[in-house]
Parts: sequence; structure tokens; C-alpha cells
Amino acid sequence: MKYIVLVCDGMSDYPIPELGERTPLEAAKTPNMDFIAKHGRLGRVKTIPEGFIPGSDVAQISIFGYDPRKYYTGRGPLEAANLGIKLEDDDVAFRCNLVTVAADRLTDYSAGHISSKEAAILIERIDSILGTNRIKFYPGISYRHIMVAKRGADEHLEKLRCKAPHDISGEKILENLPKGDSSEIITKLMEDSRQILGKHEINLVRIDLKENPANMIWLWGQGKQPNMPSFTDKYGLNGSVISAVDLIKGLGRLLGLEVINVPGATGYYDTNYEGKAIAALNSLKNHDFVFVHVEAADEAGHNGDLREKITAIERFDQLILGRILKSLKNKHNFRIMILPDHATPVAKKTHTKDVVPFGVFGQDIVARGFLEYSEKESLKSDLYFDKGHELMDYFIKGAA
Repeated sequence: MKYIVLVCDGMSDYPIPELGERTPLEAAKTPNMDFIAKHGRLGRVKTIPEGFIPGSDVAQISIFGYDPRKYYTGRGPLEAANLGIKLEDDDVAFRCNLVTVAADRLTDYSAGHISSKEAAILIERIDSILGTNRIKFYPGISYRHIMVAKRGADEHLEKLRCKAPHDISGEKILENLPKGDSSEIITKLMEDSRQILGKHEINLVRIDLKENPANMIWLWGQGKQPNMPSFTDKYGLNGSVISAVDLIKGLGRLLGLEVINVPGATGYYDTNYEGKAIAALNSLKNHDFVFVHVEAADEAGHNGDLREKITAIERFDQLILGRILKSLKNKHNFRIMILPDHATPVAKKTHTKDVVPFGVFGQDIVARGFLEYSEKESLKSDLYFDKGHELMDYFIKGAA
């Protein structure tokens, strides 16, 4: 049996007046997702447990079948794992965004989706000045990087209350800085970065080109290395992960899954959809399980870009799901599941805790004749998982 999980990050949304009170998912042309609804089964899942911030880190842990209440420590260590950063037991890894600030407000959580090449130069510069034997910065992809507070840097850092930059776009910096004991350590690093980055020639050129400068770092999502059983030990399957995002790839590495890097996978609107589908099909020749993640719809939600969100959903449907379904057309020993990890409504420009729809199709899954794959249609289903980590058990071990 082959198992395929396809995640369109942030796909779920709210009804929008200019779409005739339809959601972007309802408005998008999604014949392949609708096929799964008609010939498989729909359901709903709560991927964010009570008391947790609705981040992709928490949601993705749930989708993989692990209880965040038991295994979640923070986003930073998951992304650090993909960068090959070895964390000691007491190290605390922070996610480090390159952001744009203006008039003491955070105006862009991604610094105009800065290129990885430019970003690496800036992060290396930051590390050369702000790095110490206790503090180390590591370049990642685009605006997403890592800062590690080494063992003994400060025992309180893990418990700081830090806000994700994509949740505070347009808000004042001072009102959203880290809070808690020893927060001044992190706040000083962030403030000092403004003096370093604001004068860097890369940012001066970006300003000339009317691009958002990467003129500050934003530290958040901190945590220690989690201790999670491997996916093979938990489910008896070997598998792979396909994503452009360090968070997903790092989680895959921690679970013992093969991480497949696809050329042209950017984590943005221009990502290589077809390349991901081809890589998934090739992976299934040697693996029992493949997990494909696409970030574009989530980025569109954060940007409040309705047109791009609909386009991202349609490309996901056509270029990934459609291609995979076509390849599996005459085969029977497979199951496929589609879902978002959370909602990212374009009206809110951030994640929400809303329950999200999922669709399953394949061997031993009885068709229930739903009309389409959408938030509204999923409400007709009696299949609901209040504990998100139980969905993977159902998908692999159960049948509808």
C-alpha cells in the first residue's frame, strides 16, 4: 500500500463578499480535489490543540500523527534540524526572520521575500558582529534563518513570549517585542541588528530598486531539540518529505524520513509545482509514504492577496494532485489525503485556529458522494477529529 499526503498550506479561508460569499477554495477551479470529494470521503480536523498558537509548526506535527502537547517544543529546533545544526541538550534555537521596519512599525515579515544569496550575506554579517561563544546565527532560505543560544546562555530564554512577525504586520515594534525574564538579551540583539543592516550596501541597493530592505532581524519560535519517535517506528512505513520550507524538512529529518529537495521549489508563488509531483511519484517507487507540502497559498493569505491565493489553490489542484491522480489512475493499492494545515484568511493576513477540511480517497475508502472539496461541504460530514494527531492513524490504519 502506498500513502500520499498533500498539504496546501493555509488553503482554508472565510467567505469573501467580492467572491459572492464564497471562500477562495470554493471559488477556485479544483476538479481533482472535487473528484476526491465525490469518490472518497470528506471530514474535518482540528490541527491546533487548545492553548496553542495556530502556527504551521504545531499544525504539521499534528498532521504527521504526533501530539503537539507531548512533542512540541518550538519552531526553531525543527528548522535547525534541516540546516544540519546540532543542538546540545540545553541549546535554545530561535527562528530568525529578516524583516522590514519603517517608522518603528514592522511593515514586511519577509523583507520583500529577499533572495537566499542576499540573505546569507546579511546573516553572516550579523553573526560576525553580534555572534559570541554563546550566540550563533545560521543562514537559511530567503527570509527564514536560525539563531542558537548555546548551552548556558540563559535558562529563561526558552520561556520567553515571542510573537511571529507574520502576525504583527503593520504594528508597532515596541508593542510586540519579546516579553519575560531575560527578554532584554533578545531585544538587544534585534535592536542592534537595525544599526548593522540599515547601513549595509545590499539594503541601500534594495531601497534604490524600491524593494523592501532587510533592515532588522526578528527572533521568535524558540525551543529545545524535541525527542520524537521515528515515523517508521510509529507506523511501520518508510517515507519521504517534499517541501521548500525548512520547518517541514526539519520535521521530516527528525522523524527519520528522507528529505527530497526539488529544484525550483521556492516556498513562494513561483514554486515548482510539477517538480514536486514528479518527485513524489518517483519517491513512491522506493517508499511507502510521501508527504508533499506547498507553501504558496499561505504566503498569499499573509499578503492579503486574494488573486494569488486562488491561483495557488488551482495550481496545487492541477499540477500536483491532478498529475498524481493521473499516474495512479489504474492502480488500487494506494490512499491519498488532501488538506491545509490551518486557515490563513486573506482578510486577517494570519493563521487562525479554525477546524479545516480534509479529503481521503483510495483503497478501502467508501465513496460518500460529496459534491466538492470545500469548507462548507465538509460540514456535511460526520467524520471529525478533535485531536488532530489521530487523523494520520485513521488515514493509515483505518478505513471509511
